[in-house]
Amino acid sequence: MTEKPLSPSAQKIQDLLNSLGYNYSVIEHAESTRTAQEAADRAGCELGQIMKSLIFKGKITGKPILVLTSGANRVDEKHISEYAGESIGRADADFVRAVTGFAIGGVPPVGHNQKMETYLDEDFLQYETIWAAAGTPNAIFELPTKTLQQITNAKVVRVK
Repeated sequence: MTEKPLSPSAQKIQDLLNSLGYNYSVIEHAESTRTAQEAADRAGCELGQIMKSLIFKGKITGKPILVLTSGANRVDEKHISEYAGESIGRADADFVRAVTGFAIGGVPPVGHNQKMETYLDEDFLQYETIWAAAGTPNAIFELPTKTLQQITNAKVVRVK
């Protein structure tokens, strides 16, 4: 049985991971992994191991801010505003696509159109591996938590 080829967005993430020297496999599911719970169900892992990539926008500078948070947590925007040094707001779908190159629900932790300030949920440190979106609402990949921090250059912070 031959595997179905990945969609272009998922393949872009697979190619990026390969080019960085990682042999993680992007898995594209027939069913959605858009919500953290759906992704946990597909991956067969705890909700806390699912990474949500949330894009916020600085209210003064307009800069994009990426928060990589555990699927089990809700982000406290006041905390992120303190780290970012300005008030923030949720980014709309057009802004997310412009700065990342991906649609909401499939934003991966890497491979974005532009560099952005990135914060990583400290709650991930309790897990050996986590699962991240890989470019589409159906694609995910597993990676070691310590590698995620390295490839995103994220600051580990309290987000909830």
